[in-house]
This record gives sequence, structure tokens and C-alpha cells, in this order.
Amino acid sequence: MSNLLFAGEAEERLATFMKQYQDDYKRMYCESSYAWWDSMINGTKESFEKSAAASLAMSTYHSDHAKYEELKKLRKDAVNATPVEKRAAYVAERTFEQNQIPTDLNEKIVNLGSEIEQIFQTQRANLDGKEYTNNELLEMLAEENDSQKRYEIWDALKQVGELVAPKMVELAKLRNEAAQKLGYDNYWEMTVSFQEFKPEELVAIFEDLDRLTTPVFTKVKAKMDAELKAKFGVDKIMPWHYDNPFFQQAPPSEKINVNEFYSGIDGQEIVDTASRYYAKLGFDVSPILKNSDLFEKAGKSQHGFCNDMNLEGDVRILCNIKPDAEWMDTQLHELGHAIYDYNLDRSLPCNIRCANHIFTTEGVAELFGAKARDPQWLVENRDVPQERAKQATKALTEQRLREQLIFCRWTIVMTFFEKALYENPEQDLNRLWSDMTSRYQLLDPLEGRNRPDWASKPHFVIAPVYYHNYMLGELFGAQIRKSLEKEAKGDPQEFGRLLRERVFTPGDSLPWEEFVEQATGEQLSVGAFIEELNTAVRILEN
Repeated sequence: MSNLLFAGEAEERLATFMKQYQDDYKRMYCESSYAWWDSMINGTKESFEKSAAASLAMSTYHSDHAKYEELKKLRKDAVNATPVEKRAAYVAERTFEQNQIPTDLNEKIVNLGSEIEQIFQTQRANLDGKEYTNNELLEMLAEENDSQKRYEIWDALKQVGELVAPKMVELAKLRNEAAQKLGYDNYWEMTVSFQEFKPEELVAIFEDLDRLTTPVFTKVKAKMDAELKAKFGVDKIMPWHYDNPFFQQAPPSEKINVNEFYSGIDGQEIVDTASRYYAKLGFDVSPILKNSDLFEKAGKSQHGFCNDMNLEGDVRILCNIKPDAEWMDTQLHELGHAIYDYNLDRSLPCNIRCANHIFTTEGVAELFGAKARDPQWLVENRDVPQERAKQATKALTEQRLREQLIFCRWTIVMTFFEKALYENPEQDLNRLWSDMTSRYQLLDPLEGRNRPDWASKPHFVIAPVYYHNYMLGELFGAQIRKSLEKEAKGDPQEFGRLLRERVFTPGDSLPWEEFVEQATGEQLSVGAFIEELNTAVRILEN
């Protein structure tokens, strides 16, 4: 029997395969999304088990070796398929490839990950015999001036690390075992490869960021630490003197309290402010907010995120809003993800009906989150008097510079630590964390402390080998500001149109390298981001 195919036959076979695949994919995606959402809202053991089962079902489906081999052959033969068909088939093949691991191993990974995630969601820190949420502890840290009490609060925020560290090491080993069965050295290498990065190129970007930001970060941090020494009356600044327990955000400025622009309001006004702003850009977010969950309640995830529930417009965000600048930032950030998802081309195949890449949606979200502290945005959206905004511009510019630098250095820690974690999960991870935070964040090592502070960061479980995308998102956001915002010439409706057409609508129909260049006019690089830092430095020096 001949294996020769008539003209167009391979393309028809691929189309038939992919039609069934898209139907299956959408069904499983929806089941997984809604089950996961329920687990994030109520935190019950039953909801987490249901979410894990739905996630496992999708992984098991993609572990079908016969389907994987059939798709590989069909994709190779269908040379005349359309670019969108080829892209959808390529993404599907990579998803199958990633799941070619034994079912029992995959089940262990999914179940252990779900178990750890539930601990993060339901654990409440104990301080002086009383339980506190993360939000409560962060508020206490922000208001406390006594160094010893600040340490106790900071230490309470790390308590979850003791509970999950051994489980996280076990999970890393299981993930490595899965990666090695697919021919990769470890899970980090595998995951960045499936994110369509060359590992050495990703490392090179973060080495460039380290090299190019070290001089200005050293100078900026020294000035900031001098202010904190005076504030707290201490000779040495320790990690608990920063309001963020991981030093991933800048402490409040001594020159300006950004929360002044959000005083006297409630959480709903944070929501309304964001809604009015997005309306100016031409985006109605009311359908998104309709099914979202925005305020604190027992058992609910304490973080913020966005999810496209069904790939047909049921896009939701989860927040725990407080009336302050941080949650204004978060609300704008999550709605940035949401308008991206909501405005995708719904005619695209389901498995590429998503953001072009993790870092492109993060870039959009970070671009909008930063507006919460932008002087002109405050004038236009918080009714801050123009004169007050002008007076605050230099202080806000300095604070923005600090935020960009501090977050950049934090993402370098996360990227290189996670890489090292998977390269050798058996090493002294507590020491490694201390060494890396000292090197990249210039934090003083904590003498005598040998605790898994690294394990109190939930991203290692909830979003593994993900954090580098936040920083790449900052680079992409800087390129959007350099290109699309300038092209819009201050017209918010035009900026919204450009975003919709060049960033949102294409979905994942192109490899990210092509997409970024098409959307912003240049390849992804550290260039625009470094330009912004240098511009801020010049403003502050004048």
C-alpha cells in the first residue's frame, strides 16, 4: 500500500486532527479553569482535589504517545497548511511533547503541587498567639517603626516556608525526573525551552541586566538605605527594614506618600477608577468585573491574578483590594491582563487564542500597573491638582526609578536561584538564597539564620520557572511606551486602538520574536528599559 498523499490530502488530515484536538482542548481547558477558580475562591480540600483532577486530565490527554506521533507526522507532511494552522499544530505538538512522561509520575507532580498550593492559600501566620493574613502583616510592617517588632512581623511572613520547603524540594526532584525522561538535563532547561527561549540567550539577557544596572542600583540603594537608617535610628539596614518581605518593591519615599492620592476612598473606588480609565482607552471592563472576585474573604487566595475561563469572553480577575496605591497598581495590572485576553481574535484556534507569550501579557499588565504612580495619570484619573502633581513629579520619578531597579534586581535573584534549584535540588538552598540576595540585591546576609526563606515565595509552586517573564515583560512594556504610546501622541483612544490591533488581536499566531518586532518595531532587548532608567537619572540630577 502506497504512503504517497495526493495534493492537499496531508493538509486535510491535519485539519481533521486539529479540529478534534481543538474541541477536546477547549472542553478540558474549561473544566480545568472553572475547577481552579473555585479552588482559589473557597480553598477547600475538595475544590483543590477537583482542580488537580481536571489539570491531571489535561496532562493525561496530552501524554497520549500515539496522538503525539500522529501529529508530528501530519505537521511534517502538511507543508501547504496556512501559517495559523501551522502555528496551532506546532503549539499542540509541543504541548504533547511536554507531557510524554509516565502517567503515575505526572499524577505525583500534579497532586503534590496542589497540596503545596493549598498550604499557601490556607496558611495564616502566627504572631504572638494570633493568626494574621498576609495583607494584615504587610500593613503592620508598613506602620511599625521598632526594628525588633519589624523583624518579628517579617519573620511571620516567612513561616510558610518551613511548612513547604521539604515538599518543594521533593516536587523539584519529581519535575526533574519528568524533564530527564524527555531528554532535558533538568526542569528549568525544559521549561524555558517550551517557552520558546534558548536557555543561553535568556541567561545572557539577565547577565546584561545585572551588568548594566549594578552601578546605578548601588548608588540608588545607598541613598535609600541612608534614609531608612535615619527613619529607624539604626546603623545597619536589614531585610525587615524594607516594607516588602522579599525587597522586590521600593519602600515608601521619605519625600512623598503615594497613598495621599488614594486617601479617603474605599476599595470600590479603586475598582471604579480603573474602570473609568480603561473606558478612556476604549475598553469596557464591566463584563470582566461582573464575574470577578475583588475583595478579601476567608479561604480565598491572598494574591491577585487574571484568568480567561472559557476562551469565549468569560475573563475574570481575582484581587483582595484595599484603598491604597499598591492595590490601585494591582487592579490596573490585572485588568491589563484581562483586556488582553478579552480582545483576542476569537476566530483563532483555541490553543493559540491566548496572549502571544507569558511576558507579553505581563508587559501590558506592568505598563498599566505603573500608571498608579504616574503624575499625569493621577491628574487625569484621580483629580489630583496639576500644581500638586508638578510638585510631586521629581519625587515620583525617583520612586519609580527605585521600583524599576529593585524589581529588576529581584527578578535576577529569582531567575538564577530557580535555575540553580533545578540544577541541584540537594544543595544548601538556604545558603544559596542568602548568597544570591546578597550579590544581586545587596542585602546583608543574616548571620546565624538557616531557614528556608526562599520557600515562602509561592511562585516556585504555583508558577514555576515563570518569574523571568515579569522582567521580560518590563522590557516589552518599555518598548511599547517607546513605540505605541509615542505613536498615539497622547490620544488614549488611539493608544487603545494600537494595542488592540498590534498586541491583543494576533494572539499566539506568531513566534514571539516575530510578534515583538511586528508590534514595537524592534527586537526584544534591554535597550528601551535602560534608556528609561538613564532618563530618570538625568531628571533627578538636574
